[in-house]
Amino acid sequence: MSRTTPQSPRVKPSRIPPLQNGDHLTREEFERRYDATPGLKKAELINGVVYMSPPVAYEWHSQPHVNIAGLLWLYCVRTSGVRSGIDATLRLQDDLSQPDAFLFLDPTMGGQVKLSEDGYIEGAPEFICEVAASSASYDVHLKLDLYSKAGVKEYLVWRTYDGEWDLFERRADALLKSPFHSSGQFRSVIFPGLWIDVRSLLAQQISPAIDVLNMGLASPEHQAFAQQLQQRSTKP
Repeated sequence: MSRTTPQSPRVKPSRIPPLQNGDHLTREEFERRYDATPGLKKAELINGVVYMSPPVAYEWHSQPHVNIAGLLWLYCVRTSGVRSGIDATLRLQDDLSQPDAFLFLDPTMGGQVKLSEDGYIEGAPEFICEVAASSASYDVHLKLDLYSKAGVKEYLVWRTYDGEWDLFERRADALLKSPFHSSGQFRSVIFPGLWIDVRSLLAQQISPAIDVLNMGLASPEHQAFAQQLQQRSTKP
């Protein structure tokens, strides 16, 4: 009688696989692999698919990014109750996005996002800005659809290769492309006084852009908005 040697059970490796561009994952598995991937700068999960950014060029992304983020930060400094962020992961139901810059109304002021116990933003900020390469970028397609479904109210895209800006505003249940203010500036409806001189930023002239923002911050609309937020903060 021949005796068969029982096969050893297969042991699953304990190492967590790194994130790979194009992976199809659940949100929970994405977060597990993201935390286990050293040196990762930016990765997003959109419609269950992993998108990872290539190396970032200074002229076409890094410098525009810091300029727009700086203007949003200045707006927050002068508008108590509004918060800004860059490159933070947003939990949007089953998807995870990492926008370049955004503003949101503090949840204690009636904002639409929540801050989780582990420090993440859950839900869509009221305003998002992305620095994209061109009209072919997924920022103008997949992410536009994602932000529209998630409830973003204003979405601004700076297409640096094309030298163009796109503005999408919420009308009914969708983000739809909208014209800029007659001045050529972006003037936020959701955050009164947030005036962004897109032409100055295209020309890499930050000082005139700051001047325009200061004009917005001095406008009656911003003063009324700031007063409303102050009243909310003093309510018991």
